[in-house]
Amino acid sequence: MEFTSEELAFKLGAELIGDAQLKLYGIAPIEDAGSGELAFLANKKYFKYLESTKASAVIVPPEITEADVTLIVHPDPYLAFAQAVCLFHPRDDSYPAGIHDSAVIGDGCEIDGSAHIGAGVVIANNVRIGSDSRIMPNCYIGKGSRIGNNSLIHPLVTIREGTQIGNNVILHSGTTIGTDGFGYALHDGKHFKIPQIGIVVIEDEVEIGANCTIDRAALGETRIGRGTKIDNLVQIGHNVKTGENCILISQVGVSGSTQLGDGVILAGQVGLIGHLKIGDNVIVAAQSGVKDDLEASKKYLGSPAREMMRQKRIEAITGKLPEYLKRLQKLEKKLKD
Repeated sequence: MEFTSEELAFKLGAELIGDAQLKLYGIAPIEDAGSGELAFLANKKYFKYLESTKASAVIVPPEITEADVTLIVHPDPYLAFAQAVCLFHPRDDSYPAGIHDSAVIGDGCEIDGSAHIGAGVVIANNVRIGSDSRIMPNCYIGKGSRIGNNSLIHPLVTIREGTQIGNNVILHSGTTIGTDGFGYALHDGKHFKIPQIGIVVIEDEVEIGANCTIDRAALGETRIGRGTKIDNLVQIGHNVKTGENCILISQVGVSGSTQLGDGVILAGQVGLIGHLKIGDNVIVAAQSGVKDDLEASKKYLGSPAREMMRQKRIEAITGKLPEYLKRLQKLEKKLKD
């Protein structure tokens, strides 16, 4: 794709400072971009590259108004960057509507004529797939499942029976939705499996990364709220419910029956025990362990997780413990003398 800087600024709703007829052919990081490429600045630690970049144009925040390159000024440069990537690399619509000859389709299925069903896909009985959805090769969709409109299921995804997936959902390769929840009753020294007869509901606009597992509910439903984005290698236990627009980053583990409010952010390798309630807009820092309910709109850190500033003070003191121990030993010696 090719745009003039003026066309691009118009499409992004941005202000243009510089050459309006500059031709742009692609987008690249500011430190690597070359002639004809667009770069962006969102993080202040990269502002230093503005003087040395070889990019022809740069998306910048409003505080930058002068440079040796053409500027596309936007109040949210990161959002403008995301929109620019979509313009330069539009969605691949080369997947034809229809069902591949090698796909296996069960009885009683309702598949919209505009949907794409790829090679080797297996769809069990009574599945419904909406308009413009794309099921890529070698996926499995269990009986009675529902997939909405314009959803993209990448290769090798497993969707177990009864799962409900909304509109504009993206599932990446290797992910399994609706695996059995981890439930056992101990009897006479043996673990008796508790049948997991609930379902998983994935609401609209959700994206789930590669190799994630989302367990079906023991009873009722596991639910992923609208607009939530889940990174690779995340485990969601049975009967978990997330609010809308949550962010769960790689290797997060959420134990069964925990509830996340809207806008919760769990950074990498955060672990939550079961049956917790996490308030709206909570942020939990990487590698934290959460064992208690968390109050809304606060930041937490550590294992066990505490309010971030309190935990930072504790860690600062902990680092000085050897010094404090020596001082204490000296004081004890003086008192003894």
